[in-house]
Amino acid sequence: MINMKDKVTLITGASRGIGRAIALLFARAGSDIVVNYHSNETAALEVVEEVEKTGVSAMAARADVADREQVEKMVADAISRFGRIDVLVNNAGIWEHNPIDNMSESRLRVTIETNIYGTYYPIMAVVPQMKKQGSGAIVNISSTAGQRGEAFHSPYATSKGAVIALTKSLGAELAADNIRVNCVAPGWVVTDMSRAALNSDMGETYLSKIPLGRAAAPEELSRFMPSAPRRSRRRPASSLAARAHASRSSI
Repeated sequence: MINMKDKVTLITGASRGIGRAIALLFARAGSDIVVNYHSNETAALEVVEEVEKTGVSAMAARADVADREQVEKMVADAISRFGRIDVLVNNAGIWEHNPIDNMSESRLRVTIETNIYGTYYPIMAVVPQMKKQGSGAIVNISSTAGQRGEAFHSPYATSKGAVIALTKSLGAELAADNIRVNCVAPGWVVTDMSRAALNSDMGETYLSKIPLGRAAAPEELSRFMPSAPRRSRRRPASSLAARAHASRSSI
């Protein structure tokens, strides 16, 4: 088990799925948790309650990650409550069926803004605090779709490819500040976002491409998360840790 005692972690999209699993894992490791959510306050408060049962502190923080002002307020509120932010997990994102010949500009914009701007804005908000602290860790959740592409989901694949490029860029840029930037790139994971597709007529086709013949559970993915930041000034070993669950063949 990783040791995150006395750390503070902010997780976007933490009211369900992968974000919820990461919140509970890090809480069990000793970190206080900021549970970001967009609309489902009830679910977010349930996660806060589960996190607090592990003996750490938690708060729910509503913000649309594609809105810079909301993100900056969320980060300021978290720092006001806990005094620091040691780890940022950029997990919030959307995945929609978008054939290129029937794609509206509005839906294209929502995907790009949520998945790309919604990764940039939290990073832009927390980096000054991490530099002040002398350490930090940023984990971006991408997808194997960002490496291999995905038919009928090109905006999603494009945005996740951008997240990988962003991770590599900032890993190099922030290394001297003792801020590590890593990326986790999962394949199919059973979440509210993917469940309908996995249960559809295409579900068997999707699963047939996975060596283990099944999608991962969010709890399995959370085990791939990089460890908490260290206080040493040594240069981080790498800027990118793009990993997929073992059930996925493409990485």
